[in-house]
Amino acid sequence: MSIIVTGGAGFIGSNFVLDWLKAGDEPVITLDVLTYAGNLENLAALEGDARHTFVQGDICDRALVDRLLAEHRPRAIVHFAAESHVDRSISGPGAFMRTNVEGTFTLLEAARAYWSALDEAGKAAFRFHHVSTDEVYGSLKPEDPPFAETNAYEPNSPYSASKAASDHLVRAWHHTYGLPVVTTNCSNNYGPYHFPEKLIPLMIVNALAGKPLPVYGDGQQIRDWLYVTDHASAIRAVLAGGRLGETYNIGGWNEKANIDIVKTICALLDELRPSAEGSYARLITYVKDRPGHDRRYAIDARKVERELGWRPAETFETGIRKTVQWYLDNPEWVARVQSGAYREWLNKQYGAR
Repeated sequence: MSIIVTGGAGFIGSNFVLDWLKAGDEPVITLDVLTYAGNLENLAALEGDARHTFVQGDICDRALVDRLLAEHRPRAIVHFAAESHVDRSISGPGAFMRTNVEGTFTLLEAARAYWSALDEAGKAAFRFHHVSTDEVYGSLKPEDPPFAETNAYEPNSPYSASKAASDHLVRAWHHTYGLPVVTTNCSNNYGPYHFPEKLIPLMIVNALAGKPLPVYGDGQQIRDWLYVTDHASAIRAVLAGGRLGETYNIGGWNEKANIDIVKTICALLDELRPSAEGSYARLITYVKDRPGHDRRYAIDARKVERELGWRPAETFETGIRKTVQWYLDNPEWVARVQSGAYREWLNKQYGAR
């Protein structure tokens, strides 16, 4: 028995692979094209581990996907691979359409052909687990209840539109062809190995370098925050017991405004790595908001708790402390991930703001 994990060298995918092999011995085949956000160093702890096989390749490469399915005969595909940064989707949406839509379509068709040829026991055991985002639901008003699985899709960015399209493809392949699928829509993840273009790692890395901490608009955009290993445990639970064709929202029960996140990080750094220049909060800099910035996301995660008994183990307070400490303990990882292309991207995004 084995599973294939797409995008397994990215932030959430690599944490899932590490968590999966920590929890059991079922082998993992990781497929990742290693774009800027895919980092094989995230999986360095598995070097020489016979339970893990890494394959560099594109999910849009049907021949490659077919070969991996035929060779490894997995009982599941866990599909993380995606372009995921909203700002990048605004400036260059084409890559998001290719990876998130065409890539998911390619995987579904390969999975359908593979699954159709299995014997009855193999068909019953197989799962296609699609990992998606709460951003497909759009934006909430302050008084609105959190997103439930029954909320209508109202994506507002090229990124969220591409993920919504992929969700619809997965649903259609289940209802039309009977492919055994489950979908999870998660809230904002944070934790180790997070590429430092996203809010939390960017604030940590910039603060330690004495650089400005750019906060969009008034900083009152609200997100629900989910520690990445909690997300991994939720996926294991849904993969094991989720009802076919169902969607499960995975959240951390932690609604926080962006500015409060930044201030929390500053306070933790003041405690753990004090600066001779004074509090890191002095570096907070408000910049022009991005186009179409959603105001609030929140996840109602009661369904997954009710059906599968899952709840996050980390509070935001415990998770953010672990995250800040990880970045303090791993400066070499941060230094290596900060390539010239990454610096150019940060300058492009924030330099003119």
